[in-house]
Amino acid sequence: MKAAALGLGMVAIAATFAMSQANAERAVPIPAARADVAPAPGLQSAIFAGGCFWGMEAVFEHVKGVRSVTAGYAGGTRATASYAQVSTETTRHAEAIRIAYDPRQVSYATLLRVYFSVAHDPTQVNGQMPDMGPSYRSAIFAQSPDQARVARAYIAQLDATRAFKKPIATKLEQGQFFPAEAYHQDFFDRNPDHPYIRMWDKPKLAAFRAGFPSLAR
Repeated sequence: MKAAALGLGMVAIAATFAMSQANAERAVPIPAARADVAPAPGLQSAIFAGGCFWGMEAVFEHVKGVRSVTAGYAGGTRATASYAQVSTETTRHAEAIRIAYDPRQVSYATLLRVYFSVAHDPTQVNGQMPDMGPSYRSAIFAQSPDQARVARAYIAQLDATRAFKKPIATKLEQGQFFPAEAYHQDFFDRNPDHPYIRMWDKPKLAAFRAGFPSLAR
């Protein structure tokens, strides 16, 4: 469960926050992917997992060419796709987002670059900042063989160039996506003063705007 939901003391959270600021408030400079998915007619879908879906959703909702972002769960079954069950860390689900994007305006490889650079820390295993557990793992649920090929090649490219100080932990996984409860959708916009949003997600969105000004809307 999220740190706020677990009732962790604000002093402990603030200490973790202070130690993470160097990474949390900037986009990691990484090269563009050498490979990409060819544009196809109509809107396409991408599904990424990387920690709390509130912040992931907020970042990608501000990417030009993205038409909608849905918070949800991926990797487990429909029967266990609820926040209460996923928070037990026994369902195999990851908190994830489903992105509907126009490939004529933004490519899959560009979405991957934002994902790895600023939407989350791809080197963390089973956790992101204050949230720990496999539901907060870094994972890509490719929606086509081409997406899987491009994502796998990009991970290898970033590791080969040592874009990060540690190896990338992101795994390519398979599984259905199930939308989360209504109160999780657009959580950032509807709850701008929520302590978790102010501490973790507003700096992330600011980092995206600063690191990718040409992509931000």
